[in-house]
Amino acid sequence: MGTALSIEQLNKRFIPGRAALNSINISVDHGEMIALIGASGSGKSTLLRHIAGLITADVGSASRIEINGECAQAHGRVSKNIRHIRKRVGFIFQQFNLVDRLPVHTNVLVGLLHRLPLWRGLLGLFNIQEKSQAYEALKRVGIAECHAQRASTLSGGQQQRAAIARTLVQGADLILADEPIASLDPESSRNVMDILSKINREDGSTVIVSLHQVEMAIKYCPRVIALHKGSVVYDGLSANLTPALLRELYGVQVDELLNNSIQDSTLHTNQSDENLSFNQETLRLVHVA
Repeated sequence: MGTALSIEQLNKRFIPGRAALNSINISVDHGEMIALIGASGSGKSTLLRHIAGLITADVGSASRIEINGECAQAHGRVSKNIRHIRKRVGFIFQQFNLVDRLPVHTNVLVGLLHRLPLWRGLLGLFNIQEKSQAYEALKRVGIAECHAQRASTLSGGQQQRAAIARTLVQGADLILADEPIASLDPESSRNVMDILSKINREDGSTVIVSLHQVEMAIKYCPRVIALHKGSVVYDGLSANLTPALLRELYGVQVDELLNNSIQDSTLHTNQSDENLSFNQETLRLVHVA
């Protein structure tokens, strides 16, 4: 299968004496779909931004990040080849990062800029084949009928689908999604997670998604990495998450179910009935909003 991502001894301190990330060691195989979970401030977004090369580790540390076998950054310095590496890494933001005044299809075509001559990108000159590629990506995420609308006219869920279509056009084989459903309603959240899961299955893309919603992590991601105060405290099957661990991560207990979809939360992990009941109890005990 091969390694899509390797992180060794990743350390980051924005404030002296306070670790945002502390000795992170993670290996991800091609084609995995992984959830990053943890309370706000646990380091999920910081970790994803390091992987994307948007942030560098502490200078002089032993940190090293490799993507598809190529060094993206080491010892707190980005690789000279980082622009080439970033071409294959798609980043989906919580707030969509679309240009509101531009049509949806133009926003999607932005994913092609790394392949085009600079002058074509600056002038927004795209050929028929490229426009067709953007339309097919929008069709795949279910909003092809919106291709000519201004991005600002779309709902939040539709805007996030457009952002996913942009990564499809980009040709990214590693997709990083930073709280992509945090601002969406439950139905839109399920639609977005369904699309990411489908891309993972059909394209073999590696998907790493940070989530507050543990029930979504259990339903869609066979593997979970849990962060607490910048450290990895769990890395394993979502089926094996325990109430004790989740209490440690989130600290608050509740008595009610968090989501009506818990009944089918184990579709992608093939859990037994015993594990299903266990995970239902897990979600009754822990508040993750």
